[in-house]
Amino acid sequence: MKERLLVCALGLVLLAACGGGTKEMLSDGPGPGVKTGVKPEPDAEAAVIETNYGRLVIELYPNLAPKMVERFKTLAREGFYNGTTFHRVNPQVIQGGDPNSKDADPRNDGFGDSPYPDVPGEFSDVPFERGTVGAARQGARPAFGGSPALTEEQARDTANCQFYVTLRPAPEWDGNYTVFGRVIEGMNNADVIAATPTVPGTERPEGNVVIKSVTLQSRASFK
Repeated sequence: MKERLLVCALGLVLLAACGGGTKEMLSDGPGPGVKTGVKPEPDAEAAVIETNYGRLVIELYPNLAPKMVERFKTLAREGFYNGTTFHRVNPQVIQGGDPNSKDADPRNDGFGDSPYPDVPGEFSDVPFERGTVGAARQGARPAFGGSPALTEEQARDTANCQFYVTLRPAPEWDGNYTVFGRVIEGMNNADVIAATPTVPGTERPEGNVVIKSVTLQSRASFK
C-alpha cells in the first residue's frame, strides 16, 4: 500500500495515532511541466457527492487534467466512491476517496488506491483557492510499513483515486498537485465537515463522514 500524505500550510502533519496516513503536500515550489495560462473550462458533467453532511457539487476541468478527470468519472460511474469517507479533515482541507476507509480499521485510512494504475501529474498554474479540488498523491518519503522512498520526481506521478477540497488558499501547493475541479455548490457543507470533531491526536473524524454516492449530472443543471 502506498502512503497518502497531505501537508497543511503550517507544515507536515502525520497521523501518528491510529497509524493513519494520507497523501502528502510539499511546498518546494512549482516543478517542471506546469501548464500555464490556461483558463479552466468546465466539463459537460459535474460530479455530485452526497454525504451524511450534505451535498457537494464539483465542476470538472478536463482541459487542465484530462486523465485525472477521466479517472474520477470512471470511478464515479462504477460506484467506487460509494461508502468511502472523508477520512482526513482540518481547517485547510478535507480529503476522501480511499477504499480503505470503508472498513472498521482506521489505521489503514489514507493508504488505499483503485484497481487502476496511478495517474501522471497534470500540473497547472491554476491556484489552490477556497473550493479547489485536487488529486492526492504519494509523498517523496518512505511509505508506511517501510516501503522504499520515492524521489520527488517519482512522487509527482502517483495520483490515483483520493481527492481533496481546499477550504482556504494554499499557494505553497500551486504547481505541485493536480487541480481537476472546483466546488460550485455545498462549500458550507465542506466547512461543516472540516469542523467535525476528530479523534484526539489525529485528523480523522470521530464519526464517519460518509460519501453515500458520487454521480455525474449535467453541469448545466447548476449555477
